[in-house]
Parts: sequence; structure tokens; C-alpha cells
Amino acid sequence: MDSQNTAPTLPPYPHPAGGWGSIKAVGVSVVRDGAPLATVNALRKQNQPGGFACVSCAWAKSSKPKHAEFCENGAKATAWELTDKRAEPDFFAAHTLSELRQWSDLELEGAGRLTEPLRYDPTTDRYQSVSWDEAFAGIGRALAAQRAADPRATVFYASGRASLETSYMYQLLARLYGNNNLPDSSNMCHESTSVALPETIGVPVGTVRLDDFEHTDAIFFFGQNVGVSSPRMLHQLQQARQRNVPIVTFNPLKEVGLVHFANPQSPVQMLTPAETAISTQYLQVRNGGDLAALTGLCKWLIEADDAARAAQTAPVLDHGFVAEHTQGFDAFAAAMRAADWAEIERSSGLTRAALEQAARTYAQARAVLGIYGMGLTQHREGVANVQMVSNLLLLRGNIGRPGAGICPVRGHSNVQGQRTVGITEKPELAPLDKLAELYAFEPPRDKGRNTVATCEGILDGSVRAFVGLGGNFLRATPDTPRLAAAWRKLDLSVQVATRLNFTHVVPGGDTWLLPCLGRIEIDQQAGGPQTVSVEDSTGCFHASDGVADPAAPSIRSEAAIVAAIAKASLPPNARVPWDDWVADYARVRDAIEATWPDVFEGFNQRFRAPGGLPKPNAARERKWETASGKAQFQRPPPFPAETDARVLRLMTLRSDDQFNTSVYSLDDRFRNIWGTRKVLFMHPQDMAARGLADGDMAEVTTAIDDGFLRQLTDLRVVPFDLPRGSVGGYFPECNPLMPVQHHALQSQVPAAKNIPVHVARAAA
Repeated sequence: MDSQNTAPTLPPYPHPAGGWGSIKAVGVSVVRDGAPLATVNALRKQNQPGGFACVSCAWAKSSKPKHAEFCENGAKATAWELTDKRAEPDFFAAHTLSELRQWSDLELEGAGRLTEPLRYDPTTDRYQSVSWDEAFAGIGRALAAQRAADPRATVFYASGRASLETSYMYQLLARLYGNNNLPDSSNMCHESTSVALPETIGVPVGTVRLDDFEHTDAIFFFGQNVGVSSPRMLHQLQQARQRNVPIVTFNPLKEVGLVHFANPQSPVQMLTPAETAISTQYLQVRNGGDLAALTGLCKWLIEADDAARAAQTAPVLDHGFVAEHTQGFDAFAAAMRAADWAEIERSSGLTRAALEQAARTYAQARAVLGIYGMGLTQHREGVANVQMVSNLLLLRGNIGRPGAGICPVRGHSNVQGQRTVGITEKPELAPLDKLAELYAFEPPRDKGRNTVATCEGILDGSVRAFVGLGGNFLRATPDTPRLAAAWRKLDLSVQVATRLNFTHVVPGGDTWLLPCLGRIEIDQQAGGPQTVSVEDSTGCFHASDGVADPAAPSIRSEAAIVAAIAKASLPPNARVPWDDWVADYARVRDAIEATWPDVFEGFNQRFRAPGGLPKPNAARERKWETASGKAQFQRPPPFPAETDARVLRLMTLRSDDQFNTSVYSLDDRFRNIWGTRKVLFMHPQDMAARGLADGDMAEVTTAIDDGFLRQLTDLRVVPFDLPRGSVGGYFPECNPLMPVQHHALQSQVPAAKNIPVHVARAAA
């Protein structure tokens, strides 16, 4: 067992993102995870034509890839998947699930790749190896019985890494089964985007493509840690800075990747002290202060334009664009003029002078990119935060022109693509009539369960069966201890996975664990080696070919597993060719094109295009698919009320050695944390006000009174450079502090970036 309570030390991290530190970290990862030769061979083909799309983040792929088209985190994810460690049947014979529940996330995944189908035996408290036929027969019987009783009591969850082909088959399985219960990791991250943007610009995704970075005049960054979450973007940011493009960053923490970068592929920067300063202005906004900060920017721009018009000088706003392409400007502008600077400063934690400086930078640029991540979406007002970025860009026509646009940065490598091919709980977003026509059935028309509704159903018992296509649901979601306790009452739990994780060691009734191929592995089917496809953050589809031998000959592909579950649990349907689809994934792509002909025209012929096949995006062409037919300014809600001064705002963070719930080590070199993740980052004055010193153990209690005590007592306090009133802790370790009901108001994204907490010294 690892020790997570070693007292951390925190001298300032002296190095830029990238550079020799990145190369060393990749080397350590490759050796630590095993299979160094397989990893090195695979890295040569990562994000390359004829190779595989990175299994880590969803950042865009270049049409002219570099020789090494991967980042530190992408290399770590590849090494993690190609490990030579195996969790074989003898491993499970040696360990009960009660024992494994005491292991850390790092230790569980560190056991290696799963190789055999497993079924939980409650009499021995162990997983037992079974045949694939036995697994599909047992799962099919259980799902069919639940379907006969109430199909709405079963949930089909998807983590965000499955291919477009598997995702299409999976959503069809759920709808043939009789529900729209298709929650996925979008519900936990960018659902705020897909709710906000259709109301403002008429599309649920961003409008930026990779070549826009070559034409932009300014970049505004909000709540996205590029050095950890999407390091390949640092190349575009570096090139922009070399053209003297200003980058203005709003983020509570000074993240290394947003401060400076040394390109590992630049001989000059590797052999000299040279590096690139990324942010030209860095504004450390308070947790929950983004709405106020964006209001300050918009207020200054509108009032500067008022003054310019009065003086008959050049306007600040793009009045031609606003008049021709937008609606609601007058009401929005009135709200901005009425906003009080003292309240803006209080809520944002930023000075008026700093916000005015940022607004001037925006006003002086012809084409501006607005980039954001979960630092905006995972708030109670997450939808309003996104809409305020849209408002800011609309003021000067920065949607639908080269070098400009709104750019939500997605996490999982195909989470956006899953939504494109029907993974959604919202029936109005799925082509139900077309599915009915193609497959001769009546799809369910009622709204399904998203992630929050699934959690609520597990807690109240209305969810009886759960099928998970990847992911670590119990770790990723809020209220972990409560959910884990309720999970034991499920009738059926089926998990498709490459590695062991916490969700797998919490049995739920009849529990099955099915090992699947990873994307990097060669997927050999009856029709030969198969190609899959994914969608990146910029809405481009890419082909992906496996390049490594499977971890074991017994492992099956996700598509094959989904098809087998469907055949075992559903009545026969001659219109659904499950076996043909598994034999040749090109036939699935033909079905995808038949379902969305306007989006996927010529899919099989075009998806290998250099740089990807771009998805149609009306807003890029200034065609607004909104109710009014124009882009819509949205008035923001009031700023969050000032709470009791004793209440702090907790944001959950990722480390540099982590991808979502997968933790590669207990170190975080960018924050100088070594050998532990059980820490709480605090401003020194907030520490002093509570009588805390560096290294003290903290008692952190959620400041929401709903009858449940949510508390962690094993976090060590670390002084850190972040705004007063804001504290930080690692995801998923701090998820037990987040109530299920603490979510974005419209999108129901868990508000993990702004959890109200009390912090005190832990009892000895």
C-alpha cells in the first residue's frame, strides 16, 4: 500500500512546461509502466497518418504532423495502455474485493491490463474467470429480465473514449432496449457548453479550427490548464506568441503551462535557457468569479464605445455585425452599464485596472480566440459563464471570421464524437425518426437519465441495472461514499474496461467485468484489421488504426462486446446487422452516414483526410441556427452572493501525472507535490486565519446542510499562490465533499470548481 500522508514541501517550480522535465517524465513513465519497446514503437505512429489517435485528450490533429506528434501526457497514456503488467485470474484469486477496496486508484490500475471476462462470486468475495459465452448469456438474461420489468431502470453509461463506431452501436442498443438513459462524461464536464451555445450561436460545440491559431490577433484563456489537460496546444500558443499575439489568462492558480513553455522539439530551447512566455497578462480570478470578470470586460468595452460615439471617434464595438447578426444587444448593454465596479471587483477578486487592461487588449485585436475549459463549466452558473464568453466575442464580431471564435477544450479523446453519433439522454438531440426508419422500431421519446439523474436513481433505488462502457463512474461522480454504499443494492453491474478501477471493486448485485481492447491495439475481426474513428475538440473526424499487439488473445473489442450484449438481451431484429458491423466497421460508418447524411457525407471515403474531416458548423459561416435566426446576447444572472467569510470555495484539480480518474503516480512536479495527493492548497492568509501551518492536517467539511456530513480529515495543508477565499484539492480525492445536487443550474454539470467548505485543524 502507498503512503499518501508524507508531508509535502513546496519550493517554487523553477522550470517551464515541456523541456527536459517533460522528456524525463516520459522516460520515467515508459520504464515504470513496462513494455518500453512497444511504447516507443507506438509513439512513432501516434497522431500520424495510418497510426492511432491519441487516447488522452481530444485536442486537434495537424494536417502536417511533426515527427513526434505527441505530448507528455499523450505519451504517458500510451505507456499506460501498453503496459506489460497483467491482472490475470490468479491476481483475483489472491485478492478479495474487500481487500481491493482499500487500495488506492494508482494501485488498482497499476495491477495492469485485464485479460479474461470475470464474474463476482459473493460467497468468496472474489472475481472468478468465466468464458465469453457464459458472460454474454448471463448478462443477456439479466438485462432481458430487467427490460421486461422496466427498461427505464437500466442505465447505459459511456466514458468518452469509445470510437464513433462503438458509440453508434451503443446508443442503438440503449434505444432498442427501450430508454434514452445514455449519460456520459460530457454530463460531468462540457454539458454547460452544449446547453449554453445553442442558445447564443446555434451550435452545441466550438467554432475554432486549428488554422485559426495562425490568424488570430489575441487569445483569451478562461479556466483551462493547457500544460496538464492539452499540452499539444502549447505548440499553437508558442507560435502565436512568436508572432507577438497577446494571451490573456483568467485562472485562479498560476499554472506552469500558462506561464512559460520550452518546446521539447526545438533544439534552441532544449540546448539553451530559451523558453517562451505564454501569458502576457495573468489574472488570478477567484473561484466563482468568472461571471464578474467577464462582466467587467464587457462593461468596459460597451462604455468605451459609448464614449467613442459621443466623441465621434472610431467605434470600439462592431456595430455592423451586431446589427446584422445579433439580437438582444440593447438589453445586454444596459445590464453591463448598470453593473457596479465595486461588485465586479468583490466578486471576481480582480482590480478594475487589471480588467480594463485586459479589455483594451481585446479591443485592439481584429480577431480574438476565446478558449475555456472546465474552470468555467463546472460551476452553479456554468451555462451563464459560457454565454458570457460568447457575449464578449459577439461584441466585436469574433465569431465566424478567420482567427476568431469560441473554443471549448474537451477532455476525453472522443467525448464530443460520442454526442455527435447519438450518445445523449435528450431525445430532441437524437435522430429518432431516422433510427425508426432504418431499424424498424419505435424509439423511446421520453427524456433519459443524465449523470446527475443516474446518481439520484442509484441513491433512491430507481436505477436497478448499470452498464458502463469504460470509465470509473464511482470515482468520477460526486458523493462517492454515498453512491458506493447505494451501488451495492443494484441488481446488475456490467463494466467494460481495460484496467481495474474503484468502480469494479464495489460489487452491485450480479457483477461482471469484461476486458476490452484499447485503441492502440490491432483490432482483428472477420473482415481483417479494423479502423475506428474519433472526433476532436475542433469538430474534425479522424481515422485511427491500431498498431500494437493486443494485451491478450482473449480480449475483445468494444464493438464486439456491445454487439454481443445486444444480441443476448434484445429480441432479434433483422434490420440491425450486429455481426456484419463487427466484421467490418466500415459498415457501421455507412450506417452513421445514413443516419446523419448531412454531417457524414462520404464518411468512409473522406475520414482519412489530412487534419481530419471537418464537421459542418453553421456558426463558422455566420448562419445562426437559433430560434430567432440570429446570434443571441444573453443577460447574465446576478453574481454569487457573498457568503460567510468562514466559508471557502474549493476547486478540484488534476495533477501533471494524471488523466481524469487515471492516476499515473502520486507526484505533481508542476506544483512540487511528491508522494501524495492528499493535500489542500490554501492562501497563507486563509491558513493564518484558521491557525493552520504548512503541513498541518486539515478537517474539510462541506458547507451545505442537507442532512449528510461530507468531510475529509486526511488532507495536509500546503501554502499556495491562489486568491484569498479559494482553496484547491485533487480530483477525484475531493469528490466526497461534493453533493450530487451541487451542480450547474441548467446543465446539471457537477459544480466541482466551486464547492463551499469549512476548513479547520483536524483533531489529533
